[in-house]
Amino acid sequence: MSEVLPEPEVHAAIRPVETGGGVQRFGARQPLRLESGALLAPFEVAYKTYGRLNAERSNAVLICHALTGDQHVASPHPQSGKPGWWQRMVGPGRPLDPERYFLICSNVIGGCSGSTGPSSPDPKSGEAWGLRFPVITIADMVRAQAMLVASLGIDTLFAVVGGSMGGMQALQWAALYPERVFSAVVIASAARHSAQNIAFHEVGRQAVMADPDWQGGDYVKLGSRPEKGLAVARMAAHITYLSERALQRRFGRELQRDGLSWGFDADFQVESYLRHQGAAFVDRFDANSYLYITRAMDYFDLAAAHGGQLARAFAGSRTRFCVLSFTSDWLYPTEESRSIVRALNAAGAPASFLEIESDKGHDAFLLDEPVMDRAVSGFLEAAGEARGL
Repeated sequence: MSEVLPEPEVHAAIRPVETGGGVQRFGARQPLRLESGALLAPFEVAYKTYGRLNAERSNAVLICHALTGDQHVASPHPQSGKPGWWQRMVGPGRPLDPERYFLICSNVIGGCSGSTGPSSPDPKSGEAWGLRFPVITIADMVRAQAMLVASLGIDTLFAVVGGSMGGMQALQWAALYPERVFSAVVIASAARHSAQNIAFHEVGRQAVMADPDWQGGDYVKLGSRPEKGLAVARMAAHITYLSERALQRRFGRELQRDGLSWGFDADFQVESYLRHQGAAFVDRFDANSYLYITRAMDYFDLAAAHGGQLARAFAGSRTRFCVLSFTSDWLYPTEESRSIVRALNAAGAPASFLEIESDKGHDAFLLDEPVMDRAVSGFLEAAGEARGL
């Protein structure tokens, strides 16, 4: 049954229509072999779809979410009621148009929005996996997505699109399944995690594990939640998503109330904002999923399996690439995107690149950026002409 989605703050006159989605379960006949060597079976992938698959099955677009995202790309979140995380990009007349494309978005393996992860029941014990859940990688996430896409009767994706960790998945798709990806859009991302990003993630993981309520990862079984540790992890990470200019413009040194508290309450508005971000996050995300997904991002190094030569990961690829970065993104700076493009050029893969002027930081890919919209729309339009859509 079609559902009319709520209007986002931008493009308020346009209403995207959701056309379905659910959970796909894979059993013993279709186990997921992980890079660690472990087998995951059975497992489930939660997903949502928008639009209609055409008769040629040539208009499917996979949207890959970032670290704390989910399958609700253009649908209200069932717990928070907030609009989909990329609703401003999905809808009639928008870059990802369900009247033209069949859009798929799945929750990654290791997540906590319906796909199998550490909070899911271990089939052997019936209790939450906790830290007994096997360590996963970006490639594992992509292989699970590939099984989902195949189960939907789709041989080749018209495009794989993602920002941040979603961009990593798009790159991994093109490297693992070049014959199954016609085009890829990689936004504010990198081909491997830097030492600085690994360091930030480690701070977050240690904050979670230092919370007494974490209970060695068994908090679900024991009925507790490491809310304080997870909130601190989110606060630290959220700083990296913004630029100094964006923080200064929005908050500066403005006080939360008249005068100082002469204590350790949230005197400054930026302190209150971060505390709110942390508190809201723990209501919708699982702490162990945070550990597993950040570790997957840290392990990501697309060149590692190719002798350290990134170009070899795309050797012979005919996938068309669009790579976008933002001038104020210090989490995944433009140089990371340039290195991807240089590798694609060296491999002979068709690639376009644009650095977008923005002072919003890494989160710019989630915000109102008309230049990004035009770049994605133009690239997909050109790819569609080549594809015959």
